Amino acid sequence: MNILLINHYAGSNIHGMEYRPYYLAKEWVKHGHNVTIIGASQSHIRTVQPTMKGKWTEEALDGIRYIWIKTPDYEGNGVKRVINMISFVKELRMNTKKIIDLVSPNVVIASSTYPLDIYPASAIAKKTGAKLIFEVHDLWPLSPMLLGNMSPYHPFIMLMQKGENDAYRKTDEVVSFLPKALEHMVEHGMKPEKFHYLPNGIDVEQWVEATETIPQGHQRIIERLKAENKFLIGYAGTHGIANALEYVIEACEHLRDEPVAFVFVGKGPEKEKLVELAIQKNVNNLHFLPVINKKAIPNFLSKMDCLYIGWRKSPLYQFGVSPNKLLDYMMSAKPIIHGIEAGNDLVAEADSGISIPPEDPRAIAGAVKQMMNTSEEKRKQMGVNGKEFVMKEHDYKVLAEKFLNIMNR
Repeated sequence: MNILLINHYAGSNIHGMEYRPYYLAKEWVKHGHNVTIIGASQSHIRTVQPTMKGKWTEEALDGIRYIWIKTPDYEGNGVKRVINMISFVKELRMNTKKIIDLVSPNVVIASSTYPLDIYPASAIAKKTGAKLIFEVHDLWPLSPMLLGNMSPYHPFIMLMQKGENDAYRKTDEVVSFLPKALEHMVEHGMKPEKFHYLPNGIDVEQWVEATETIPQGHQRIIERLKAENKFLIGYAGTHGIANALEYVIEACEHLRDEPVAFVFVGKGPEKEKLVELAIQKNVNNLHFLPVINKKAIPNFLSKMDCLYIGWRKSPLYQFGVSPNKLLDYMMSAKPIIHGIEAGNDLVAEADSGISIPPEDPRAIAGAVKQMMNTSEEKRKQMGVNGKEFVMKEHDYKVLAEKFLNIMNR
């Protein structure tokens, strides 16, 4: 089977996020299928952008053919990002025949977070008789409306709304990261039998083989904190608005007299503000460390006593969440403090930690104290529960086979 996956932000083990297309494609290749991923040359979530040798550049990685399309540079979520999106979709639409000649797809997957790639994808599928699948990461345009306070009558939002509605109507199958999105999608024109829930995943084999150690500077700080008998709570990931990390800083104020230290590893658009806020509040039990290689994440997590992840309060999360870093946390077999109010809660499902309301510093502080007072045996069992849950439900080997079954329906 020839599989074409269109994902503007597609990444790889070399380029960084977004990893899902790479891990799924790698498994499909093992099953004997030919997989082509088309992505844009510029993505705000990639660590390394592809090296371009013209307007279109091909690259082979682990048996997967990548086609990178040159798009304008951009940063953040402003007008330049919109231009980047339009550029990518326009290039795809204008080169439908070229793509068909290169790939001859039996299956076309539109998977770029925003829904506009459904138009070139549906044109390709129609001309080749291929099955068309729409993969939904976030609900656009609902996400920018609720998280970015954009008006439903903004021209950009209206364009995205048309794209979403057309996607549900044109596609043969809909694959959703979000378990509770069925009703929303039906309201926007999808036939309910098209819906399939397929969450984010993890490459268990690669995770186990990731033996890179954290940098010496990180190691020295962690060793010092351990020598001071501090209970360490780790966070590894983006420092962005959606991560609601400012509430941890407030929680640190409530934990001043406790032998506790938070250790944040990563980068993001809000990191500078968070560092300034911690300084302003004279917080000395929170340590910001630079971003580390993905292969060193397991090593970092292994050094923590428990891990933290939190979300904002938003009606958007009623449809569920599927965060990559939570799967890393669970694979590390460490107990988790989870600040969430959503349609699903993996930590509660797996019995792998303590779930608390989001945006609540006192609840965070209370959960830390509760975790400290929980026996080491019980904390270890929480960690084991999480790891077993991920290996059973979220291994990309399992998810790739489920996706193939959807293709073959």
